[in-house]
Amino acid sequence: MNILVVDDERRLADSIKEIFESQKYTCDAVYDGADGLSYAESGIYDVILLDLMLPKLNGFEILKKLRGEKIKTPILLLTARDEVSDKVKGLDCGADDYLTKPFSKDELLARVRALSRRTGDVIIDQLTFGDLLLDLNAYTLSCNGKSIHIGYKEFEILKLFMSNPNQVFSKDDIITKVWGSLSEAEDNNVEVYISFLRKKLQFLKSEVAIATVRKIGYHLIVQG
Repeated sequence: MNILVVDDERRLADSIKEIFESQKYTCDAVYDGADGLSYAESGIYDVILLDLMLPKLNGFEILKKLRGEKIKTPILLLTARDEVSDKVKGLDCGADDYLTKPFSKDELLARVRALSRRTGDVIIDQLTFGDLLLDLNAYTLSCNGKSIHIGYKEFEILKLFMSNPNQVFSKDDIITKVWGSLSEAEDNNVEVYISFLRKKLQFLKSEVAIATVRKIGYHLIVQG
C-alpha cells in the first residue's frame, strides 16, 4: 500500500510515516498544503492522511481541488479540531473519514486498512514504464529478468518519473518533491542522482532512458 501523509507537525508526520513503514507500507510525508496537493495529484497513493490546518493551502482547499479534479483517492482527515462543524465540512468537501488527534496506532492502521478496502480497487504496489518495473514495497528495479535494489532518493525520483510519464520535471520540481520544499538541496544533488539512475538503467540494459530537455528538465523516454 502506498500512503501520503500531509501534516505540518513534522515530528508527528514522521512518526506516522515510521508506523506505516514498520507495516511494510510505502509512505511519503510532506509538511505544507502546496506540497500535499502536488503529491496527491500524482494519483499514485492508495490512501491520503490530511491535516486541516496547513500552511499555503488548508485541508479543505486541498479536498475541494482533488475532488474537483476527479481524484478519488480515499482521504482520512487528521486534525486536533474536534468541532462537529469541521467534521461535517470535511466530509462534505470529499473526505472519507475523520480521526481526531491524539489517536492510537492501532486505530490509525485500522482506519487506513478500511479505507483501502472501501475503494474496491487493486492496491498499487508497482509501476511500469517500457521494460522497467519498479517495486514500491521492495525498492527494487527490474528489467529483462534482472533486478537491483535502488537507494531511497533514486527510488523517489524514479517513482516520480514513472508515475507521470508524459511530464518533464525541472530540478526545482524534483528537489521539492523528493527532498522537500524546505530542503537545502541544490541542482547538483539532482544531477548526481540522475547520473546514478542512468548508470543503473544501462546496467539493466533497459530500453528506457532519462532524457534531458535543455533548460527545462528531465523525463523518461523509450529508446527505439
